[in-house]
Amino acid sequence: MMNTVMDRFTVAASALLFSASAWSFTPTPDPDPDPNPNPEPCQVDCDFTRGPDPTSSYLEASSGPYSVRTIDVSRSVNGFGGGTIHYPSNTTGKMGAIAIVPGFAAPESSIAWWGPRLASHGFVVITIATNSSFDQPASRATQLGSALDYVISQSNSSTSAISGMVDSTRVGAMGWSMGGGGALRLASGARLSAAIPLAPWHSGSNPFDQIETPTMIIACENDSTAPVGSHASPFYNRIPASTDKAFLEINNGSHSCANGGGSNGGLLGKYGVSWMKRFIDKDTRYQQFLCGPNHAGNSAISEYRDTCTY
Repeated sequence: MMNTVMDRFTVAASALLFSASAWSFTPTPDPDPDPNPNPEPCQVDCDFTRGPDPTSSYLEASSGPYSVRTIDVSRSVNGFGGGTIHYPSNTTGKMGAIAIVPGFAAPESSIAWWGPRLASHGFVVITIATNSSFDQPASRATQLGSALDYVISQSNSSTSAISGMVDSTRVGAMGWSMGGGGALRLASGARLSAAIPLAPWHSGSNPFDQIETPTMIIACENDSTAPVGSHASPFYNRIPASTDKAFLEINNGSHSCANGGGSNGGLLGKYGVSWMKRFIDKDTRYQQFLCGPNHAGNSAISEYRDTCTY
């Protein structure tokens, strides 16, 4: 009888000890850092993706996935010489805005190709004329800013065709020749999300070493008006290495090689749209067209530099 009681006591005690050891068990700590962390909810720099997954052929096509409508802007508007707003008609939600200015003695039509091309990929774009065809780069920078202000004001107007379409915190600028110099000057401030100077021309001192705006310079190899060696290339080099930047030189291109259309249309569309998508829309799907070895194999490109990965 005594042995039976002792046996029962031993079993009960063993059960209690096992239970206690189970509660006091210390698990193996997780590795630091966790190799498979749970994704954090997006707090800042969230993307604004729009449109299908891009491919080279998609970007090189004559237009993107959206139909484009236009609004004429009178020359009597304050701050610049009038122009045209190009906007997508079959998509919703707020979009980035881009202003584009021509060069010395050049009309709006010289850069107009870019308007529908960018708008068809989901941007509200204004191509402008200048107050005077002889305005210098500093003035063209100011006019680019005024054009962006105008587009934003139209988006804020309940009677405008682009009412509610523009995200005022996501804006870009482009310009050709002296307009490219103007785009670089505007990029030296804190306003822009992205800039693309086209065959930029600028003389004298400049603030390009202050540029933090992601900037792609598109240059023309045989440019006799703004020679690459004294304009586009040193401008690119002056932009800090810490800034997201790229330099694309078009093989055998003359001064107007970056204005669009013709044999360069597919190339310009792919890189121009990709740059604006990556930095205005924060859409990393387009990084593949800006970084990597593909540029070297393109006979239309004579030189390409970058600070990838963006």
